[in-house]
Amino acid sequence: MAAMAVALRGLGGRFRWRTQAVAGGVRGAARGAAAGQRDYDLLVVGGGSGGLACAKEAAQLGRKVAVVDYVEPSPQGTRWGLGGTCVNVGCIPKKLMHQAALLGGLIQDAPNYGWEVAQPVPHDWRKMAEAVQNHVKSLNWGHRVQLQDRKVKYFNIKASFVDEHTVCGVAKGGKEILLSADHIIIATGGRPRYPTHIEGALEYGITSDDIFWLKESPGKTLVVGASYVALECAGFLTGIGLDTTIMMRSIPLRGFDQQMSSMVIEHMASHGTRFLRGCAPSRVRRLPDGQLQVTWEDCTTGKEDTGTFDTVLWAIAPCISACLPTTVGHAGKNQRRD
Repeated sequence: MAAMAVALRGLGGRFRWRTQAVAGGVRGAARGAAAGQRDYDLLVVGGGSGGLACAKEAAQLGRKVAVVDYVEPSPQGTRWGLGGTCVNVGCIPKKLMHQAALLGGLIQDAPNYGWEVAQPVPHDWRKMAEAVQNHVKSLNWGHRVQLQDRKVKYFNIKASFVDEHTVCGVAKGGKEILLSADHIIIATGGRPRYPTHIEGALEYGITSDDIFWLKESPGKTLVVGASYVALECAGFLTGIGLDTTIMMRSIPLRGFDQQMSSMVIEHMASHGTRFLRGCAPSRVRRLPDGQLQVTWEDCTTGKEDTGTFDTVLWAIAPCISACLPTTVGHAGKNQRRD
């Protein structure tokens, strides 16, 4: 933090709207209209944990700061507010849903301690999801207030690099905004990846971008992947009483201590999570009754098998943003991973 403070104190240039006009078109009009209206020392592209912390620290050091943040809707249309992965589709909603699962376990244990609780106790996904989503929205608002209190300007636009010192974006009304500066910090993270080589994966599957924002219970769920995101999601789904299966192609929690990983898998299995080991999905189809038929192959024997589920959750390796100052790529996306 001290090193960052020194670097920020040494920032020289200020951000200025580009004044050069291009004959005709939206870009030319936007450049002309915006000339001289903004003047920042630092622009942070991405409004997640890292981007917001950087922006607020710079503002406390007396810099004029702006944050550009935009959430590209998931393929299923899910979107969220300021705060990044942790606040919206990661740590915060995950822990709240795990708490719901833990409470369910305590209720099951309660009769052993003298509490007369009628079993089984049903769980209301809709009520839980509404409470979790309302809490997340309050945090979104809190982040906006914090930026305002520190006089950090917030732009809800998707920024694209024009060159290494210039970004542009389109506001809700369709007006193009162009910003240039000596210093731009990229803090965009990444997003979950869909296995698009699998038939039906994109059309019928969801990811951790969607699970916390579902209005209705996901029902019987197949979680594909053995990352910590996969195991965490499967854990709370099992904990609230849903039939949950994890399909993993190879080892769980790759890169982690495998003795501990095995203990995690054994614990989850003992609490009701099912596992399909050494299997890889090849196709997802929607049946007439609305359920999803998943076809997979046993990677050892080559044998094909099928199963039906209400929801398929992809939790495979994330896709990291390929946003670089020297490229004309999209930035400002509120991206991942936990």
